[in-house]
Amino acid sequence: MIKRILVASAICLMAVSAVVAAENMHDSREAAMKKIGGAMGGLSAIAKGEKPYDAATVKTSLTTISETIKVFPNYFPVGSEKDDEVASPKIWENMADFKAHADKLGADADTLLAQLPADQAAVGAAMGTLGKDCGSCHEIYRLKKK
Repeated sequence: MIKRILVASAICLMAVSAVVAAENMHDSREAAMKKIGGAMGGLSAIAKGEKPYDAATVKTSLTTISETIKVFPNYFPVGSEKDDEVASPKIWENMADFKAHADKLGADADTLLAQLPADQAAVGAAMGTLGKDCGSCHEIYRLKKK
């Protein structure tokens, strides 16, 4: 009898943990997108001439994008699609393509890190590449806010 109670309790605990984990995934992916958005904002300020070129800022921004996007698809496990007003159900319908978009952004950020943009114009060109990556994914996999 005690074994049955323990097994039933363990099953309930796992179910509750899965629900909590799915809810936390939304917060995790939102935080990751904010990190990437902040990094893109830092690059954008340099590209627009709002801030002077700073190699450390460029490197930090590209590193943030590279590292964050590589784990980003992990924040979309099966079951986490419920009650998300921003992430399209298409993510879970075509996870391989979603991951390919993330991989492309990560690879482009890595390429830029390997040959760090050396001035404002080069940062602008980098923004063009990264912006296309972000835009192509958002076009398919991000819902417009209501």
